[in-house]
Formats: sequence, structure tokens, C-alpha cells
Amino acid sequence: MISKLANISDQAKLGANVRVDSFSTIFENVTIGDGTIIHPNVTIYPGTTIGKNCQIFPGAVIGVEPQDLKFEGEVTTVEIGDNTIIRECVTIHRGTKDKWKTVVGSNCLLMTYVHVAHDCQIGNNVILASYTGLSGHVTVEDFAILEGKVAAQQFVKIGAHSFIGGASLIRKDVPPFVKAAREPLGFAGVNSIGLRRKGFSDEVIKEIEDIYRLLYIQSTNVSKGVVAIKEQVSESDVRAQILNFIDASDKGIIKGLI
Repeated sequence: MISKLANISDQAKLGANVRVDSFSTIFENVTIGDGTIIHPNVTIYPGTTIGKNCQIFPGAVIGVEPQDLKFEGEVTTVEIGDNTIIRECVTIHRGTKDKWKTVVGSNCLLMTYVHVAHDCQIGNNVILASYTGLSGHVTVEDFAILEGKVAAQQFVKIGAHSFIGGASLIRKDVPPFVKAAREPLGFAGVNSIGLRRKGFSDEVIKEIEDIYRLLYIQSTNVSKGVVAIKEQVSESDVRAQILNFIDASDKGIIKGLI
């Protein structure tokens, strides 16, 4: 399972049934979980932990020092969950003093040439399509999908179950359950198709649609929309999730499409 042409530090920890193909390099202080496959020409730097049953494809570079001029050599990490697929030439950089780690969750798919910068926090079941680039400190919540060539500015937050159209520039936070597209990036409706695929009931989807209708269609600004939601929508888990996201947003959320 381990190629004789692979370069693996004797201080790396490999689980059972790990495969490492030729010309891949695994440095010290790396942990790789059971059943993971490392394809040829992969480089995994110190401080990286990879979960079980992952696949890392050729040209990927994981755990290298961040491209941050404030970085002073502090000991930071990259953590990748189980069953995650990292395709060709993906780059994932270590954290800095901000969060001390860069995280990619379980059951994620990072397609070719994706870049995940320092201190990004990516949840579970996330898809980042080819050429997507996340600047430092970006948060992507569970089940979000970013189409190809999306670029996210530092510190933005992308909500759970959201869908970002291809070639979009993300400068504001994207709330959960929505579709976002165009330039400047704006609300393009509720991600109802994705929600149904994930088992959301028609009743819950209608509630989400009602919330965003109040926020983006029937209100002139976010503050008035939040008041309307609190007055007109009964308390529920999705209502709380959306309002908490808006309340916690430092950059402000995307606007409606003009």
C-alpha cells in the first residue's frame, strides 16, 4: 500500500490500510486516518491531520505555511475530516494566531485548483467547485455549495445550505438556505431544490421563503426586515438560525438583486 518511491517521515502516523503512491511526500507530525488514499505527487506538510477514507489527488499541497505577512512561524495546523475528497492541485494552508487552525470537515468535495487559505473553517458536506478561492478567515457552513471560480473575501461567512453561482465575488456574508448570484452578489431566491434534496419538508421550505420574502422583498432594509420577521413569523429552528446569522454578521449580509 506504500510505494517505495514515496517519501514518508518516520514521525508521521499512518492508520490501517492507508495507501501512499509514488513521489508523494509526507512530513513529520502528520496523521492520516484508516483507509485514506494519497495519490502520486501529493505534499503534506507538518501539522496536518487527515481523517479516515479520504482521497487526496495528484498535485495537492496541504498544511504549507500561510500566505500571511503577520505569520511568525507559530505552530498551527490543518484538520480534515473523514470521507473528504481533495482533487488535483488543491492547496490548503495552515492557520495563524487568529484561529490556530484551518479546518475542512467530513464528506466534503474540493474540486481541482481550489485554494483554502489560513484560518478558514469549512463545515461538513461542503462542495467547492474548481478554481474557487477562499481568502483567510472565511467560514463556510454545512452543506453549502460554491460553484466554479467563486472568490471569497477575507472574514466573510457563508451560511448552511446556501448555493453560490459560478464566478461570483463574495464580499458580504451569505445567509443560510439562499441562492446568491450576479455582481454585486445578491439574493437570488431560496435554495429550495437543494433543500428538498436534503429532506427538508415543503412546510419548512415555505417558512424559509416567507422569512426571506419579508427580509428582501417587502422591506427596504435589513433592520426593518428583521423586525418584520420577528413580528410575523412564529419562533422555530430555521427562524432562529437565520436571525442569529444576521445578528452575528460583522460585514453585513448580501442585498437583494436589483
